[in-house]
Amino acid sequence: MSELYVGVMSGTSIDGADAALVDFSSPTPRTLAFATVDFDDALRADVLALSSPGSDPLDLAGRTSVSLARCYADAVGSVITRAGVDKRSVTAIGCHGQTVRHRPEDGFTVQLNDPALLAELSGIDVVADFRRRDMAAGGQGAPLVPAFHEAVFRDATRSRAVVNIGGISNVTWLSPGKPVSGFDCGPGNALLDGWARRHLGQHYDEGGKWSAGGKVNRDLLGRFLGDSYFGRPPPKSTGRELFRLEWLDRQLASGVDPRDVQATLAELTARAIVDAIERHCQPTDEIYLAGGGARNPDLVSRIAKLASGRAVDATDALGVPTGHVESMAFAWLAMKCVRREPVDLSSSTGARGPRILGAIYPA
Repeated sequence: MSELYVGVMSGTSIDGADAALVDFSSPTPRTLAFATVDFDDALRADVLALSSPGSDPLDLAGRTSVSLARCYADAVGSVITRAGVDKRSVTAIGCHGQTVRHRPEDGFTVQLNDPALLAELSGIDVVADFRRRDMAAGGQGAPLVPAFHEAVFRDATRSRAVVNIGGISNVTWLSPGKPVSGFDCGPGNALLDGWARRHLGQHYDEGGKWSAGGKVNRDLLGRFLGDSYFGRPPPKSTGRELFRLEWLDRQLASGVDPRDVQATLAELTARAIVDAIERHCQPTDEIYLAGGGARNPDLVSRIAKLASGRAVDATDALGVPTGHVESMAFAWLAMKCVRREPVDLSSSTGARGPRILGAIYPA
């Protein structure tokens, strides 16, 4: 194995990046080459602005990352306790972190997390930062779960669409003899939950009861579906940067009953899912739902009505409970990283080929 390593450093002087190529093959390390690349004026100004102390978004991001890591550690401890296993038998934790910004068009994505703290608190190796390696290979960094869906849900004879309805909905298409593909359809629960918080003072519309009692406003639905995102071909991914209440407010007309808006948002989520399957996932024999939206009877009913007679069921029918799919996916991705096995998301994210996803933080 080579004993050559490169060290890269940019310091508080904010003048540039220094790189050293070092040979560690002998007791005394030897620098083989050294280089400095100066920051240009724009980069220097941006770093200076972000380095100013105070109660700004960077402080908030740092504090939130620590809080998230402690929450993740509690969840890990709870699941290990419930299983009654020794934590030393756990090889690694796969932790995606909390997405707060997703800008594939600008080449970056941000998931708040402190995987080093999680490793320290749990005493278990942590695999994190899955998206950025995909983006470095030209991918959108999302969705990441289609490869896991293929591993556990593919059928040799039936063409299936697996839909995860979280804040954003994404679909994975598994058709016999064809490569797996997947993409973000559009809003899942994000707009429904936000509108419920605004008008009901609740975190979400429990069971879709509020939306079920409203009427779909067809003019409003048409304005929603007119967003250019829905017409774009895969690969594509999105997030709260687009589908947030400000997006909704720009398209609302005065005098629309809030309950009817909720019903229209539920119809939007259902239409975005089924339309995406009709356009990009043909043929499809069966549709399986996962995520929080799969537990919303009104939303599920709307999807079933639009599904042109296709069977619509929860992933429970395939042996994986709807609420477990995503966490299982990141355990699987952690396993692939530890084993140094590349994951091929080229047909889902647009990456140039299979890549080993994730960064390992040893306990």
